[in-house]
Amino acid sequence: MTKPVSPRDDDIRDAPLAGALGERYLAYALSTIMHRALPDARDGLKPVQRRLLYAMRLLGLDPDAAFKKCARIVGDTMGKYHPHGDAAIYDTLVRLAQDFAQRYPLVEGQGNFGNIDGDNAAAYRYTEARLTEAAQLILQGIDEDTVDFRPTYNSDDTEPVVMPGLFPNLLANGVTGIAVGMATSIPPHNVAEICDALLHLIKSPNARDDTLLAHIKGPDFPTGGLIVESREAIAEAYRTGRGGFRVRARWEKEETQRGSYQIVVTEIPYQVAKGKLIERIAALITEKKLPLLDDVRDESTEDVRLILVPKSRAVDADVLMEQLFRLSDLETRIPLNMNVLDQGITPRVMSLKEVLRAFLDHQRDVLARRSRFRLAKVERRIEVLDGFLIVYLNLDEVIRIIREEDDPKAVMMKRWSLSDVQVEAVLNMRLRSLRKLEEIEIKKEHKELKAEAAALRKLLKSEALQWDAIGGNIRGLKETFGPKTPLGKRRSTFGAAPELSEEAFDVLIEREPVTILCSQKGWIRALKGHRDPAEAVTYKEGDGPKFRFHAETTDKLSLFATNGRFYTLDAGKLPGGRGMGEPVRLMIDLAESDDIVALFVPRGEGELLVAASSGHGFRVPEAEIFATKRGGKQILNVGEGAEAVACAPVSGDTVAAIGENRKLLLFPLKDVPQMGKGRGVILQRLAHSALSDVATFTLAEGYKDVNGRSWTKADLKDWQGQRAQAGRVAPKGFPKNGKLR
Repeated sequence: MTKPVSPRDDDIRDAPLAGALGERYLAYALSTIMHRALPDARDGLKPVQRRLLYAMRLLGLDPDAAFKKCARIVGDTMGKYHPHGDAAIYDTLVRLAQDFAQRYPLVEGQGNFGNIDGDNAAAYRYTEARLTEAAQLILQGIDEDTVDFRPTYNSDDTEPVVMPGLFPNLLANGVTGIAVGMATSIPPHNVAEICDALLHLIKSPNARDDTLLAHIKGPDFPTGGLIVESREAIAEAYRTGRGGFRVRARWEKEETQRGSYQIVVTEIPYQVAKGKLIERIAALITEKKLPLLDDVRDESTEDVRLILVPKSRAVDADVLMEQLFRLSDLETRIPLNMNVLDQGITPRVMSLKEVLRAFLDHQRDVLARRSRFRLAKVERRIEVLDGFLIVYLNLDEVIRIIREEDDPKAVMMKRWSLSDVQVEAVLNMRLRSLRKLEEIEIKKEHKELKAEAAALRKLLKSEALQWDAIGGNIRGLKETFGPKTPLGKRRSTFGAAPELSEEAFDVLIEREPVTILCSQKGWIRALKGHRDPAEAVTYKEGDGPKFRFHAETTDKLSLFATNGRFYTLDAGKLPGGRGMGEPVRLMIDLAESDDIVALFVPRGEGELLVAASSGHGFRVPEAEIFATKRGGKQILNVGEGAEAVACAPVSGDTVAAIGENRKLLLFPLKDVPQMGKGRGVILQRLAHSALSDVATFTLAEGYKDVNGRSWTKADLKDWQGQRAQAGRVAPKGFPKNGKLR
């Protein structure tokens, strides 16, 4: 058995573990960010996409060429440029070929490349592919020194650092990626609109974002759909580079026999698998969360056609669809996070204007490099033609020198001051080129090249001419992918969601009694029927009951948390009682450090008394606590080091407050102000302690504690005082758990 080789003494280094791990993790993070996940702002491609397109070009897979097996393409890409596994490369190739995933596909596939139902593509040994016209535009000019090349992973070859092409792929096709500590998500857009914005930015470099939004109205998804985001939200998203877009399915009402109707969905939101969407709607019908929907079926062929059958013709189609938008992926939110690599190096979130400017600056650099490359080529040809013209002027002498001199090359160079290149060209000239007609053609070519060289020099010296040339190219691109072409026509449109009251949605939820259970660790569920409190209920190991009350499926539940926020939950959407439920944190944005203070069915009218551990509190109308977002609604502002501890319904004329030090204080309810939100006033002054609970009651009727013991007004005389006093230690026999209810 071979003995393990011990490290040399000079290989051992003492270093703090945290520093060594941090250094290596940072290297991994940078590698993921720059070489896998984030696209370059200039060409909109991630490294695997760029390498794949370059490998396909070297295979000669132009749009008019024959298809080649995807296995060959994947093998070449992996062997030469991208050694990260064939699955990642083939997945990229498949996505670039899917017309429901790419607004302007870069790969034309032949065979099974998956479908909008969510089915996977066939294995790469069964499929074939070639480049599309859009991909050819991205690669255009790559052999003309327009971009830098770098060594491949094994230094056997070179690969482009960035693509030179004119096609604005970053915005046109969009991109998603998850790196270490950052992510990117850019939806696809319409090329014609992008071209209009680019032309405007060339004309007015200091154009405002609002002006650019007059050209780029919003995303344009390959699957169409209706964008229902407000114009203000869209503008803010493009200004900051962060935001999102609500996208809905497109539907229409189709009349059927006997006065009935059915709803036909013709377009579904971007990146939604049709098969899973149908399964979700069918599950909602089974769970009786859509009692007015009778059936869903798929009649799609090449186009999407989902049929939704209502229970009866009396069902309002708008109300039914709004409920479906809420409960299913017929409406989704597409995020916008334009986190890209600036100049291929620095990851940062760019605005729409910055993304367009990065593309234009790159195109100007490509134009300058291509012009210099062409100028050098033209000058070399002019030099050769100058030598040919000298030959025609001295044809007999040239022939004599070639026939008689031992070193004709040196003689000609000395005789007519020719360069080595010119003499080599003359000596390699064929006899048939000495015709008179050939001389005329050479003079014509010489004149044309002289004019072209002068134009190129003029172009390189003039910024205005460079922008004119780029503008001309962009106008040509717009004609190719204009709104009159099948591929360029806008597919997604804009609209507004109808304004419907909450009462309109309640009719779609069958009203049934339920028992709400919430555990100490925040797992919530709804058992069918109003269960007896004595009935045993199981919880997860290490967990136990915290809240239990009766409700109905049409009720809105209010949750008050230690962060002072109220959250709203739909009783009809809570998980059933077969399992242990689900964490309430999956339904609302509640941090792990926050806990639930109260969970109840609000009465809609009346008031609540909320209080913090610092002793502050106030009365809030129940109408103010309803939240419309997952993030809840901030009502009680808790100070630093404090948290919300109580939420009690207001009833009676007296407030009871008790601290963790067991001091009890009773004072008039009228001394507590009513507020919509804020910190409130001091209810009980607590030195070196914290408020434990509050409650309200009618003093004349006495107080009944949590154990059922009653205390008369006379019994509580010594504890009556004024708001903000410290109070006295609770009377003998009072509950010791610090709770008043």
